[in-house]
Order: sequence, then structure tokens, then C-alpha cells
Amino acid sequence: MRRFRPQSHAQKSSLTAVPSSPRKPRRLAVLGAAVAISALALSGCGNQKGQGNEAADSGGGDGPVTIALLLPESKTTRYESLDKPNFEKYVAEASPDATVEYRNANQDATQQQQQFEAAVTEGVDVIVLDPVDASAVSSSLAKAEAKQIPVVSYDRFFEGADYYTSFDNKKIGNLQGQALLDGLEAKGVDPTSGPVWMVNGDPKDPNAADFKAGAEETLKGAGVDIAANHDTLDWNPDDARQWVEGQLQGGGEKPIAIYAANDGTAGGVLAATTKAKQDPVVTGQDAEVDGLQNILKGEQYATIYKSIPPQAEYAAKAAVALANGEEPEAGATYKDTPTDFVEAKVVTKDTIKDIVGDQIKASDICAGIDEKLCTDAGIK
Repeated sequence: MRRFRPQSHAQKSSLTAVPSSPRKPRRLAVLGAAVAISALALSGCGNQKGQGNEAADSGGGDGPVTIALLLPESKTTRYESLDKPNFEKYVAEASPDATVEYRNANQDATQQQQQFEAAVTEGVDVIVLDPVDASAVSSSLAKAEAKQIPVVSYDRFFEGADYYTSFDNKKIGNLQGQALLDGLEAKGVDPTSGPVWMVNGDPKDPNAADFKAGAEETLKGAGVDIAANHDTLDWNPDDARQWVEGQLQGGGEKPIAIYAANDGTAGGVLAATTKAKQDPVVTGQDAEVDGLQNILKGEQYATIYKSIPPQAEYAAKAAVALANGEEPEAGATYKDTPTDFVEAKVVTKDTIKDIVGDQIKASDICAGIDEKLCTDAGIK
């Protein structure tokens, strides 16, 4: 059940507030000050805001807003290059004197739990969490609840958050499945003419289950034979590669297509199929530079483009609102949690040019590959 947070007397945010029980007031933001970005030690040592006084008993208190941003890993390039800087930017816009304290768990659930608890001990005002393992956060949430620290579920849903923002992940799976069908059609291959394999994401990631469910729904609806499934541990491309290599060496009918849950796992799939001189249709997700280059080279058919800045902005505004005792505005509700979803779209060779300039530079896409590939695709 979602927690309802008390309201501060200071109303810094422009988002709609829902009154609740009293909460200690907070100073108004000092206009023009820069957002301070700092890294917390895993042990929670250093400057312990409010330690040894009343403020240590709960998040908040007088003074500028402090927000802990906890991201799960760095193998997927979006977290360090897009999520973190955009979140910091939008927090600065919403509350100029706020501090964002950032940690990355490097795909280690135990390390992330320590990071979360260090933030609770320090007495931050809000924790924004993208969990390594969404099923293992309940004990940490209980500690945040005891200190009256609101928690934002970022990208990966978990029960008990005060707010959630992500993409409609089952719909993304539907888009991935349809892209695979479109890729087969483009090759003139009947989708029912041979087996399709699925290389899914990390089983600890609830988004991966939604991607898989959506893709399976679309593929099975088209009569596709899903002959083999694999859950990729920690989203590790090497794990995906090794599984596909083993499947290809095992004999039997070769796949006409392989669903890959993201561009990283698609890269692992392509390494295995290229080595075995196989050419199935492959799709991915996240529109990473490597994935886009694979599409331009004709090795990967499509990816899913997810614009990260709007998601980071939703999370930043909600975090600042919660820090001030306000209920964040939300356009939807997901599992009893105020939610904002961001739209995603399929990207193929013909449409890469349409996403250049948002969060992807043409110079990055075209670096290290034949210049003609970019010219032919209209990428400038």
C-alpha cells in the first residue's frame, strides 16, 4: 500500500499539494544556487545531516532538499550518460538549492541495499530508486518508512513507492514483437516457417518480465513458434552470447529470428550468430549507439527508442514535491501508485535520422563505421 506523506509549510513546488498531517517546515529555495552533486560513501559516513538531533528521526527538516538517486548498473549506457545528468538537471530547475547524492550499485543488490540504508541513516529527504532486484527492497523500504522518507520508484516498479515513472513495459514488448514480425516480412520470410528464440532480460528485473510478456503475446498471436527461451543474468551480453552459441551448436533447426530484450543482449546474440554464419532477424531495445550501428550495418533490424529526459523530469519533479510534503501530480495510476508513463517507439534503419538530436548525436552514431552508412540513412 502506498504511503501518504505529510505536507510542509513551505510550498516550493508548483505541483498540486494534497494536505496530510503536519511536517516540519523547510526553508524556501535560494534562487540561483547551483545543485550540489555528491557521492555518498557506502557506509553512510561523512556529513550526516541531522545526525544526533531531531532531524535524524525523519527525512526532511529545515534546510535545502537532499535527494538520493540510486541507479542499478552501468553496463547499460543510459544510466550514466542520460538518467543521472538529466535527473540532476531537472532537480536543479525545480529546486535550485537542492543536493543530489548519487550512487550506482553495479548490478549488486546487496551493495544497493547498503547504499539505500546509508541514505536513510543520513536523513535524506527523498530516495529515488531503480532497483537491482525489485523483489528484495521491502526491508529497505521499511527503514525509509520508519524515518518518514518518501521513495520514488524509477524505471523498475516495486510495491510501496510513493510515485512511479517508467515506460509501459508490456507495450514495449508488444512493439519489440511486432518489429520482429516486420523484420521477417522485410526479408520475405513467413513468421510461421521456422523457430524463433527469445533472449530475455534479467529475471530479477520486473521490466524484463513485462517485455517478455508483451513480445510473447504479439508473436504467439501471429502463430510464431517460440522454440527456446533464455533469461539473461544481469543483462550480461556475454551470457546471451554463450546461450545462443550453445543452442546453435546443439543441432536442430536454426532460428529464423531471435528476440533480444535490449541492444546489449542483441550484441551478444549477433556475436554468436555471426560466428556461426547465421542471419536471423534480431531486434533490441534502448537505441544505444552500438545497437544503432548494428542496424545501419544491417545486422540488427530494429531497436526501441525511449526518451530518457522526460522520465528523469517526471522523477525529479515528483522527488522535489515529496520532499516538500506534497503529493506529486501524476497522469495515471499503476498498482495503486501515482504514475507517469513515457511513450516509446520502434526505430529501424529508415527512422534513425528522426531521433538524432534528442539524446543521441549523429557524430556518436557515425563514429567508427563506414560514412556511407550514415549518408544513405540520412543521418547528418
